[in-house]
Amino acid sequence: VRLSKNIVKVAGKTMEKNLTRLGPYVLPLSEQAKVVISLVARFVFKTLGKLLGTKKLPNIKVYVPDFKRGIDHFCIHAGGRAVIDGIEKNMKLEKFHTEPSRMTLMNYGNTSSSSIWYELEYIMEHQRSNPLKKGDRVMQVAFGSGFKCCSGVWLKL
Repeated sequence: VRLSKNIVKVAGKTMEKNLTRLGPYVLPLSEQAKVVISLVARFVFKTLGKLLGTKKLPNIKVYVPDFKRGIDHFCIHAGGRAVIDGIEKNMKLEKFHTEPSRMTLMNYGNTSSSSIWYELEYIMEHQRSNPLKKGDRVMQVAFGSGFKCCSGVWLKL
């Protein structure tokens, strides 16, 4: 078995598709509105560019929502430092958001997608920088073969 260096890129694309489906259920309306506005603006500018036959109109990028606005804790598949670093960078997470994943990787190694349960336990029992409180949302993201991405969001009662 050989893993290429594209694994972080593939994981990112797979996770993007997964979070696109999950977003409407967990993001606040303000974040959802920013996405919709950017999509409409992009469509309008592309259509105007085609109608006017010009390429001088600005290229509008789709807004990437800030999942930290709807999620308090992240359990990211501890498949390796590169995976955690890539997700931390792309989602603009703080160090305390990826602390459970890094500690799980350090303590247990790469235990495949089961690592998300060790991370949840770390958040519940050990994390002091961002303790779990009533009403907090915890997002678990795991990767699987083929390349699959699965996520779940839990609410602390």
